[in-house]
Amino acid sequence: MNRHPLTVIGAWLVTLSAFAFLFVFFLDVFGIHHSPYVGLVFFVILPMFFVLGLLMIPAGAYLARRRIAKGLGPWVWPTINFNEPRFQRGAAIIGALTVVNVLIVSLATYRGVEFMESTEFCGRVCHTVMEPEYVAHQDGPHSRIACVDCHVGSGVSSYIYYKLNGARQLAHLVTGHYPRPVPSPVFNLRPARNTCEQCHWPAKFHGDKVEVIPSFSDDEKNSPTPTTLVLHIGGGMPRFGLGAGIHWHTNTQIEIDYVATDAKREVIPYVRVKGADGKVVEYKTADVTDAQIAAAGESRRMDCVDCHNRPTHTFAATPERAVDGAIFAGAIPATLPFARREAVQALKGEYPDRAAAESAIDQKLRAFYTSQSAPKADVDRLVSATQFLYGRNVFPIMKVTWGTHPNHVGHTDSAGCFRCHDDQHKAADGKVIRQDCELCHEMK
Repeated sequence: MNRHPLTVIGAWLVTLSAFAFLFVFFLDVFGIHHSPYVGLVFFVILPMFFVLGLLMIPAGAYLARRRIAKGLGPWVWPTINFNEPRFQRGAAIIGALTVVNVLIVSLATYRGVEFMESTEFCGRVCHTVMEPEYVAHQDGPHSRIACVDCHVGSGVSSYIYYKLNGARQLAHLVTGHYPRPVPSPVFNLRPARNTCEQCHWPAKFHGDKVEVIPSFSDDEKNSPTPTTLVLHIGGGMPRFGLGAGIHWHTNTQIEIDYVATDAKREVIPYVRVKGADGKVVEYKTADVTDAQIAAAGESRRMDCVDCHNRPTHTFAATPERAVDGAIFAGAIPATLPFARREAVQALKGEYPDRAAAESAIDQKLRAFYTSQSAPKADVDRLVSATQFLYGRNVFPIMKVTWGTHPNHVGHTDSAGCFRCHDDQHKAADGKVIRQDCELCHEMK
């Protein structure tokens, strides 16, 4: 009989791992547990121990045969007599320490995995690299949604894939070989149907929405010059045949595929539309050939992030946009003479880092208002708000500045809608993708 310790330990590993695996397997089948980390432990780590145990059994048998071949005889386990007090005390101490160690390791593992799924881990561990995205996330409309909800998601396969990808990124971080800025779009981002559409129902009819786009002049009074739009948000409930407005693109009966010839998906020479009736129409620009379309590589089904490409990590396109928003929100006092003009000029300066920017902004603005007899409290608010706008949108180390990451919602600061709606994408029958303003909004 083979009583080599390696074989015995291997047999125990195989037996315990098998029972634990089967137990959690049935929990998973019946939907009793939903944590991806439970699945990670039992469907990834346990099978590793199972395989390790299988390998230890023949290894122990081999070592036992070698021992016998050398004339040493079979392995003899030490005699343990639990009737003796010293063995009882030893077993009690070992058992207690084992329980304590298992608890410590389990809690440490749980807290470690929990921390790795937190926004703080994503934004602060890789502080320099992810600082722009982290700052934007904290100040964005999805700040209460953890990074992993969109970038990792649930399920063991998603967790493993993205953590392996994260290991590659960690290697780049350690060696300093990472892109500046972090490129967008993210090509391995989870599909919108698994992220955006879990909260934003694409079939819901939204109707119209009044949108006020703030803008102010550079005159002494910071005169407001807002633009008011009635946005045809639209939507699409197939059973009612609704599909007008901007969200016609998300109508579940419509399929829109496109090919972009650049990594940023800003140059789109080919669009394919399949209507609810099954009819397919292909639109191409005059300067593209079928060979170029085929060589472009990526053919993508249009979803939320093709327009809402900065749903969380949004940056102001220009200093003017940033300052207009701050005046509109009341962070910059509109009563302070030339506040808009001076703040924009201060933000347009080039600074090596944030500390230098904040110091220069403070000096520039205070120097201008020294001769203006302006209320000190208003100047303080202007300085503080302007410094905040810089820190919120410009990150010199990562080469992120105004307009680095364009937002494709609309068409004022980037091509946006006009990537396709330009009257240049033409079908075989001469029909074009129109650049008709009233398709999406009305000016008021």
